[in-house]
Parts: sequence; C-alpha cells; structure tokens
Amino acid sequence: MKKKSILILCFSVIVAVLLNVVAFYGFNLAGFSYGGIFDEEKGIRKGIDLAGGSVITFQADAENPTDAEMDVVESIFNTRMTNAGYTEARISKSEGGQITVEIPSVTDTDEAASLLGDVAKLTFRDADGNVVLDGATDIKNASYQYGRTSEASAAQSYVEVEFSSDAVSKFAEATKKAAAAGDGKNYISIYMDDTVVSSPRVSEEINSDKCVITGEFTTQEAQDLANKIKSGALPFKLNVITQETVGAELGQNALPTSLLAAGIGILLIMLFMAIVYRVPGLIADLSLLFYVGLISLAMGLFRVNLSLSGIAGIVLSIGMAVDADCIIFERMKEELALGKTIKASVDAGFNKAFSAILDANVTTIITCVVLYISGIGTVTGFATTLGIGVILSMFTAIVITKFLLRQLVGIGIKNRSLFYKAKAKKSEGGAE
Repeated sequence: MKKKSILILCFSVIVAVLLNVVAFYGFNLAGFSYGGIFDEEKGIRKGIDLAGGSVITFQADAENPTDAEMDVVESIFNTRMTNAGYTEARISKSEGGQITVEIPSVTDTDEAASLLGDVAKLTFRDADGNVVLDGATDIKNASYQYGRTSEASAAQSYVEVEFSSDAVSKFAEATKKAAAAGDGKNYISIYMDDTVVSSPRVSEEINSDKCVITGEFTTQEAQDLANKIKSGALPFKLNVITQETVGAELGQNALPTSLLAAGIGILLIMLFMAIVYRVPGLIADLSLLFYVGLISLAMGLFRVNLSLSGIAGIVLSIGMAVDADCIIFERMKEELALGKTIKASVDAGFNKAFSAILDANVTTIITCVVLYISGIGTVTGFATTLGIGVILSMFTAIVITKFLLRQLVGIGIKNRSLFYKAKAKKSEGGAE
C-alpha cells in the first residue's frame, strides 16, 4: 500500500506537469493536433482590448427608425457575431438610427462590413432543404405573445407569424406535406442566412395568414425568435458611414504582463499554502497545478474570447480554488486537535467542508449564468472564464485534492506536526 501510494503521487506530479505543457505548447498525436492556448488558429481568441480589430458604424436608410426596428438589427448582429465565433463583439445603438459594432481580431473592415451589413436572408425550408417561404417577400410580421394557443393548452410564451397573401397557399401546401411525412420529417425549419434558428414540428395543414410557433420557450427566447424572423423583412437597409481598424486598446504587452502577474500570484499562493498548511499545502499546490493545466486546456479547446476582464475572471477563480482547500485543511486541523487519527481527520475534514464549498461555488456559478445571459461584451467574457474556472476549481478541490490526500495517508505518515502546529496549552497555576 505504501509503495503504491508513493508511485501514484509521483505519477500525479508527472501528469500535472505534462498537462500544463500540453495546454500551453500543444501536441500532435494520431493525426490530431493542438497548437496550445495561444495558437492563432486553434487557441484562444483575444478581445478587442488585447488584439485590436474593426470598428464599423452603420446608418439605417430610413427616416426615424423605431426602437423596435433597431432591436431587430441588434438581434441580427448578435446572431451573426455568435455564429462567426466573436462573442466578445461590442454592439451599441445611438440616436438617429446609428449602430456601432466593434469586432476583435478582424482587421479587414470590408470583410467585417460585408458580414454584418448584408440584409439578413430569412427562409422557411422543409426537411429536404427546399425553400417554401422567403422571409423578404412572404413574411409580413412576427411577434412575441403569451397566452393559450388552444383550449386544451396551458398559457405559454410563443411566436405568432403573419404571412403575406401570396404566402398562404405556399405555406398550406408545405405544412400539408410535412404533417403527412411522419416522425423525422414532419417539421419546417427557419433559417437566417444559412443557420437554423428553429425547427418547429408540424402536426396539421396550416391554411391561414397566421401561424404560431410553440415550444418550451422562455420569454426572452420567444422574443429573440420573433426578432430573428422579422429580420428577413427589414424595412430598411444599412449603410456603412465609418469603418476603421484599431489597435489594441491596452497595448500589445497587456496580455504578457497580465499572464506574468497571474504567474507571480500563483507562485505566491503555492508558497503560502506550503508554509501555512505544510504537507497538505504541498498537496494543494499539486492540485492547483492540475487546475492551471485544466483551465488553460479548456480555454484553448473551446476557443474562448479572452479580454482583460476574462483574465480577471481566471485569476479570481484561482483564488477560489485554494479557498476551498483552506476550508478543508482548517476542518482537518480541528479534527487533529481533538486527537483523531490523520486518516479520520482527512475524511472528516472533507465531509464537514463539502457543504460550505458546494454552496459557495453554486452561488458563484448562478451569478456567472445571470451575468452571461444579461451581460454584453467584456461582462460576458468575465462570466465565461469565471464560470469555467469555478467549475474546474470545485472539481480539483473536491476530487483531486481528496484523492491525493488519501494517497498521502496511505504512505503511513505518523508525524502529526507535518499536518498542523498544535497550540501550546496554557499552564494552570497561581495562588489558591
């Protein structure tokens, strides 16, 4: 048992180091290659504050465009940026029908303007990909509604679509065929550009100038779907009035400087853990090494758009990773002070700390989800990196640290001073 535990601990050190090497420098194995977190093609994407990009301002070709119309334009831009992978893009509306978009890492402003400025092409297609309706000519309107769609149904959020007179017969024929097609092909897909927005199923022929799209929509999802459907029939086009390429707002050295600061912070944290918590602190350092490798690999593989606020989210999650270890170790010290064995103290420390760690991390994850849903630009980047970091930090604290400590116990260490420093008891004396 002792030899096995020693071998597992040594192997864990090697795995942690290799994980970080792979995360930062990449690998090439069996035809699959990964260039590392900073690889331009497969690594992270830098935000506009770190890498620069394009800034384009559009003007609506219409007199006094309404707020609702500009919301539709914003919805189209958000969809196109997301589909292109630029979740860190910033979109801001101004008075008079102007809307400005900042796109990170895109230096060809003509390409960016083409990506955004073309009128959205909305189509309704059957299961075989045949276009049955064209959004530009066949869709009059789409709106969010809430209520009962039939006497037997409960109140829910849904989208109501209104067709032009020429589209009624075409849609009736298409829905009749879809309803008769049976499971697997009984749907009509809604496409914006070449991306599927929704694929509602068809249960019967719809021979009307209106139809409803139902599903388990939230209010926001139904409103977004209505905006996307309306985008195919925009009453105006968008003209580019300014387009320019900008450099990194924070300078080319912002990312290396931030990473250096993060590295120094990690080393200081590891030193603190080793001094204060002794042998368990060294185990926490090894667990933290696993965490750094895992989060770096996740950032690169998922091609996270990284801005300075995103780096702040990562650094904050590192603090939360060792915070969980501190809670566990303090509980262990309490158990050791009561005279329990090292093994019993380790088990009790994890059991007593688990609920506190879980509550703290779950509430943080909920906050990240809210920030991601309601936030824009750098706020979304912060929520993404912090959320991923918190999930991984909880995994390393609860799973990896616990596993490594049990291997440490398996070595058979008997010296309790390696785990904590016992406080000297005050002598009881004085005059009687």
